[in-house]
Amino acid sequence: MQIWVDADACPLVCKEILFRVAERRQLTVTLVANQLMRVPGSRWIRALQVSAGADVADLEIVRLLAPGDLVVTADIPLASLVLEKGGYALNPRGEFYTVDNICQHLSMRAFMEQLRSGGVDTGGPAPYANAERQNFANRLDRHLAKALTGR
Repeated sequence: MQIWVDADACPLVCKEILFRVAERRQLTVTLVANQLMRVPGSRWIRALQVSAGADVADLEIVRLLAPGDLVVTADIPLASLVLEKGGYALNPRGEFYTVDNICQHLSMRAFMEQLRSGGVDTGGPAPYANAERQNFANRLDRHLAKALTGR
């Protein structure tokens, strides 16, 4: 099992949690981004820079991931592709995308895009809070405990 990170928009605090998890669990964590990413020197942590362009990092993650891998992303279309390939998708706020909820997320994303294209100011996401950081860490830890022990 590997962890892939859609790193361009991933909050720093999530990356730091993932770096600690990589060392503690001895799991490969790969940050994929259009820009050069600094990562701690570790045999478990890698950075992969891809060329600039829309969805280039997303498509590289999907190409490289294996069934059972975990992808950390807030990108709903990427999460959908991850699920189709048999992976798990966790957003930085600690919510797993699943086959049961991905259609709802995609529909809401399309609706919000339609509003924005019509000139409606929908605002942005709420600021990243300590509760969300804790939720992310807890959900990640539970998922890894289950995935690595088979329970």
